Amino acid sequence: MSWKSLILTGCLSASAVPAAADGHSAKFNYLLRCSGCHDRDGTGLPRAGIPALPGYIDAFAGDDDGRTYITHVPGVVATGLNDAEIAAVLNYVIDEWGDPSRIEPFTEAEVTRRKAIPVSDVVAYRRQIVQRLKTGGVAIADYPWP
Repeated sequence: MSWKSLILTGCLSASAVPAAADGHSAKFNYLLRCSGCHDRDGTGLPRAGIPALPGYIDAFAGDDDGRTYITHVPGVVATGLNDAEIAAVLNYVIDEWGDPSRIEPFTEAEVTRRKAIPVSDVVAYRRQIVQRLKTGGVAIADYPWP
């Protein structure tokens, strides 16, 4: 198994802990379920396929296809959070490392709707979005993998 696969597998395993709708804050859920891969400060590990959230989240959260992509990221899907909790965590991420004045907040209904959109290959889908955004002059954080 490559180090990339090992890191990604470890992150997915760590984030797959089931969550009850127990009223935890979005920050708590981010720290518990996302920071193992994206780190507490959102820096991620780009060489291992985990992008830094600063400089990255606005481009995707501000794009229709990007918003669908975010809801299909394996770490989001595997959190065990319900759709309202996922929306809250995504909004926390935007508030912390994006520009919430430019980005429409996620809602529970939107997360539910976007998760229902078939995305057979999330990596290929991401590549298409990045290519389109870069061609349109949108700055994307460094993300060399894949």
